[in-house]
Amino acid sequence: GRLMRGMMMDRPLSITSLIQFAAQYHGDTEIVSRSVEGPIHRYTYQEAYARIQRLAGALARLGVVEGDRVATLAWNGYRHFELYYGISGIGAICHTINPRLFPEQIAYIVNHAEDKYIFTDLTFVPLLEALAPKLAGVEGIVVMTDEAHMPETKLANAMCYEALLAAERDAHDWPTLDENTASSLCYTSGTTGNPKGALYSHRSTVLHSYTIATSGFGISSQETVLPAVPMFHVNAWGLPYTCAMLGAKLVLPGMGYDGESMYNLLNDEKVTVTAGVPTLWLALLDYMRKADKTLPHLRSTTIGGAAVPRSMIEEFEQRHDVRVVHAWGMTEMSPLGTTGYPKRRPEDMSDDERLALQLKQGRAIYGVDLKIVGDAGTKLPHDGVAFGELHVRGPWVIGAYYNDEAGTRAAFDDDGWFRTGDVCTIDPEGHIQIVDRSKDVIKSGGEWISSIDLENMAVGHPEVAEAAVIGVHHSKWDERPILVVVPAEGKQPSREDILAFLTGKVAKWWLPDDVLFVDDLPHTATGKISKVQLRERLKDYRLPAE
Repeated sequence: GRLMRGMMMDRPLSITSLIQFAAQYHGDTEIVSRSVEGPIHRYTYQEAYARIQRLAGALARLGVVEGDRVATLAWNGYRHFELYYGISGIGAICHTINPRLFPEQIAYIVNHAEDKYIFTDLTFVPLLEALAPKLAGVEGIVVMTDEAHMPETKLANAMCYEALLAAERDAHDWPTLDENTASSLCYTSGTTGNPKGALYSHRSTVLHSYTIATSGFGISSQETVLPAVPMFHVNAWGLPYTCAMLGAKLVLPGMGYDGESMYNLLNDEKVTVTAGVPTLWLALLDYMRKADKTLPHLRSTTIGGAAVPRSMIEEFEQRHDVRVVHAWGMTEMSPLGTTGYPKRRPEDMSDDERLALQLKQGRAIYGVDLKIVGDAGTKLPHDGVAFGELHVRGPWVIGAYYNDEAGTRAAFDDDGWFRTGDVCTIDPEGHIQIVDRSKDVIKSGGEWISSIDLENMAVGHPEVAEAAVIGVHHSKWDERPILVVVPAEGKQPSREDILAFLTGKVAKWWLPDDVLFVDDLPHTATGKISKVQLRERLKDYRLPAE
C-alpha cells in the first residue's frame, strides 16, 4: 500500500505564535519585574508584544540577520523577556550566558558562539569592560536600561536599549520560519572540559512548552507564576514560553534572590506557582521561620537542579501548605526530563509512601524515552533496584552539541540516545532515582556500587561529620570503594567502628575496603564535594591488600 498523507495544514510551530496568542487573548494579564534600577515594573502581555515588535525592528537596523547569535547577560526581567521573543522571532538565536561562570569561560562561550551583539543588564557592564579585549567578533554592546541610567563606560560600542526601541514602530512583519530553525543557545556549565552548546529550535521549544503546561507544574491562566530559576539557566526551565502559551501572570525577581526579597515579591504579587533550585528555597524557608511568616497564596513549587532534602518537602507542606514537585532535567533536554507530580491522589497513599515518591527525581513524562544501561551497554530492568547510566531521547533532547564534534561523539550511544551521565534506578511506574554520576560510580567485578548511597549511610554514624567514597584500583575486582571521613568535632572513630556501623545496612560486597580519616574534604564552587580533587589528593594511595 502507498503511504497516505493526512490532509491537514502545515503550520510551523513558532515561538512568535506564543507571544502573539498571549497579546491577543490575555492582553491585559500582567508581567511584573523587579528592575535592576530598583523600582517594580509592570506592564501587560499586549504592551510587551508592542515592545517586542520594536525590538525586532531595532535588531534588523543593527544588521542582525537570520542565524546570527545575539547574547544576553541579564537577570529575570521584562527586557530579558522581550529579547527571548524578539531575537528568535526574526530567525536569530537568543544566546543566554550565565554571568556566574568564570570570566575566562564567558569569553570562551562568546567566542565559540561567535556572538554578534551582547545585551547586558547594568550589573554586568564592569565584567564586560574587563572582557572586551578578548571578545573578537562582538560588534556592539546594548545596555538594558534607559537614557537616564546609562553608565559612564569605556566600552567602545555601547548603546542604550530604550533609545534603540524608541526609534522603531509597534509593528513588525515577522518572517514565516521553518519550525526547525534554531531559536536559542545555552551552554552547559562545563564541569569537565570546555562548556558545550545546546542549540534549540522553534519546534523543540514549543513542544517543551506544552510539556511544562501538562506535567504537573500547576500552571494555567488563573495562576501567577514566579520563575525563581534564572533566565540564563536553560531559559528559566521554559517558563517564559509556557506562561505566554497559557496566559499566566508572570513575576520576574530580577536580582532579588535573598529570602526577604523573594518573600516580599511572592507575597505582594500573590504568587501561586514557583520553580527553582533547593539552595534558594533554603534561604526563603529560613527567612520565613525567623520572621514567623507564611505565604497564604503559594500552592506549588517545582524544585530541581539538585536533590530535594526530605526536611524541605516537609516544611513546605506542613508549615506552608505548599506542594513540592521534584523534577529532573538537563541543559541538553531543554531541560525537562521527569517530574514528580503524584500519579495517585494523596488520600490514596500513606504519608510515608507519598514522601518516598517525592524524594525521587520525578517520573517519566510523555515525549521523553528513558532507559538505563549497565557496564557493557546491556539494557537493565525498570524494577527500582537495578541501576545504570540513564540514556534519553525525545523531540526536545539535543541530537548534537553546537559546533563540537568530539563532544558529540562521546555523548550518544550506538542507537542515538543521549547519555546523561547520571546513574539511576527506574521503578515500574517510571520514577527515577539518581544514585550517582557515571564518573563517580564504582565498578567492582562487573557490578556497580553507588558512592552516594555509601556516603549517606556513613554520615548517619554519630561520630562522622562528612564522608566521601571513591573507587581505587584493585587487580582482581577492577575497582573497590574506600571511605574518606571527616570525624565530628572532638571525636575519634575507628575504622572498625565505622565498618561495623555499615555492616547489615548495605550488601556485603559494597563494604569499603578501607576507611581513611582526614581533617577536611575539598569542595567545588557550588559546595559539592570535589571527587576530582579528592582523587588527586589520594593518587598515591594503595589498598592494604594491594
